[in-house]
Amino acid sequence: MMTMTSSLLRRLMVALVILSTTTTHAFINSYRYNNLNQYRNLNAIQSDNDVINKDTDTPSQQLGKQICTYKTITIEPSGMNKGESPRQAISIEDLTPQLQSFISDSNIKNGVLHVISRHTTTAITINEKESRLEKDIANFFLNICPPDERSSSNKKVNGVRYLHNDIDKRPDGEEEAERCRDNGWDIDNDVELEKWRNQEPINAHSHLISMMIGSSECIPIVDGSMVIGQESPRLYWLDV
Repeated sequence: MMTMTSSLLRRLMVALVILSTTTTHAFINSYRYNNLNQYRNLNAIQSDNDVINKDTDTPSQQLGKQICTYKTITIEPSGMNKGESPRQAISIEDLTPQLQSFISDSNIKNGVLHVISRHTTTAITINEKESRLEKDIANFFLNICPPDERSSSNKKVNGVRYLHNDIDKRPDGEEEAERCRDNGWDIDNDVELEKWRNQEPINAHSHLISMMIGSSECIPIVDGSMVIGQESPRLYWLDV
């Protein structure tokens, strides 16, 4: 799993959904509200432990009991010291061991794992675990969407400027202003407004790269393990 962030710690919300005792039920659950009649016509949907009477059982009974378990994982990008300012670089972190441990502790055998990053400058993806590829990934996205020339990044490009990074013109509109107030900033006071602007990162490229990659993954679980490929794919969290 790959993630990108502009601050030191990022959080992921993980939801493990045990849809029933079989992977087939897990698959069917995803569209049961639209295709219950189709569900009734399926023949090979039960495991050795299931006893289903398609003539008398209700659709919910046929699908089995649905269970959902949540966990929040806090991630510290590698290579950063405590209190260090964001580097505005891409950090790629392997979440596979943490997620597999979560699955094992939850005693889930078959179901679906939903992983979502709770920050708008991070991303999640599945790809090969190989150090030189990780460098290619970082360079690829930074070439597409380089940091602003006003940023502290060593990858910044002269002439590149984003509207989001015009900090002196923000908050731009009442909606953003109200968010600032909700977060404890008295931006109606000139001194506090300047403090808010000074702590705002110049990170428009991080938001854009995150949107290109995406902030979530949905992964099948079969026999207690994530189904993410046959060779060495990993679930990456990218901190941009």
